Amino acid sequence: MNRSKSMQAYKEALEVIPGGVNSPVRALKSVGEFPLFIKKAKGVTLTDIDGNTFTDFCLSWGVFILGHNHPAVNKAAVDAISNGTSYGIPSLQETELARLVCKSVPGIEQVRFVNSGTEAVMSAIRLARGFTRRNSIVKFDGCYHGHADHLLVAAGSGVAGLRNSSSAGVPDRLVSHTVSLPFNDIQAVQKTFKERGKDIAAVIVEPVPANMGVVLPRSNFLNQLRELTIAYGALLVFDEVISGFRLSSGGAQQALGVVPDITTVGKITGGGFPAAAFGGRADIMSLLAPDGPVYQAGTLSGNPVAMSAGIATLNLLSEDNFYRKLNEKAGRFIRALKDAVSNKGIIVNSTGSMFTLFFSEHEIHSFEDVKRCDQQRFGAFFRYMLENRFYLSPSQFEADFISAAHSEKDLERFVKLVMKFGK
Repeated sequence: MNRSKSMQAYKEALEVIPGGVNSPVRALKSVGEFPLFIKKAKGVTLTDIDGNTFTDFCLSWGVFILGHNHPAVNKAAVDAISNGTSYGIPSLQETELARLVCKSVPGIEQVRFVNSGTEAVMSAIRLARGFTRRNSIVKFDGCYHGHADHLLVAAGSGVAGLRNSSSAGVPDRLVSHTVSLPFNDIQAVQKTFKERGKDIAAVIVEPVPANMGVVLPRSNFLNQLRELTIAYGALLVFDEVISGFRLSSGGAQQALGVVPDITTVGKITGGGFPAAAFGGRADIMSLLAPDGPVYQAGTLSGNPVAMSAGIATLNLLSEDNFYRKLNEKAGRFIRALKDAVSNKGIIVNSTGSMFTLFFSEHEIHSFEDVKRCDQQRFGAFFRYMLENRFYLSPSQFEADFISAAHSEKDLERFVKLVMKFGK
């Protein structure tokens, strides 16, 4: 496969962009590759600047549940652009999308739009501290909640590849109120609450982690978190930046039947444009400025282009049987994939239309389990699939995604290639 133009583009990018990329995992260093430079995308097909095409299972990290470049979403965005791209004052689109989000997500009565998942989580944590008048936050090893300083502790996603699973430039005092515990270990959470429950403002968790790869919560784990936070007067925050509008119209909380106090959503929310949100109970949200003392703001928050794309996307997702059809297709694929990897030292974890192939002989229930996976073998698998024109999320610590645009032929070809891997 000729990728000479991408290689030259990477060399030129290195001159003016740190690492040649604007988000670290795109560099593909952990899988022994150099970046793809994409010219266009349509449905599930990426086309790079060399003219190579790839079937995409990363989907901009889960954004494109409808597939890339959906005509109805594009039309909504273009129509909005014709009236201007940002006003810095309210538009009707903000209220319309807010109504759709509040109607869909069980834990959201009011919602505030922002531009990224990091911003949504950062704001949700500030709000939780302001509401409870407490300082400490409990998170879980391998759950990534964006790159805000106080959350870069034992994080997943791209930061999982760093030596300390954290970041330079973060003073110790900024993480002194953040406690990171093993995911799925309710005893550790109970012990922490007994020791310092009066200072815990919130527990934040990806209800189905996808930033260490897909790791499923053990039976009753989320329910027990809900019970503990209520008992100690702390808030439960679900980071559904990835799982929101992915597992169901109401996200993981609807699918799993556990309702948090605050929810963050992103990815799918903006229909491919920079948009995310945090929302929750009205009595909590009322503390936000201008009505309350918790400050949060953003020049491009709620801009009409992203809001219009989000409205079009959520309306399409609300059509009859959308999730049933998507999840049934994904279920058939996952069953075939599990058969294909039997006796290959690969574990498939999945829920709905999210999945991860873990290169391990052992079941995966925590970040420690993921860190024991064979990352060199994963890198070899990534390169093998890339050579065969499939683009996967380029890290063992990430999820892959199935969209409404993936055909049965796409899925069957993927499974056949997995069966041949290592022969």
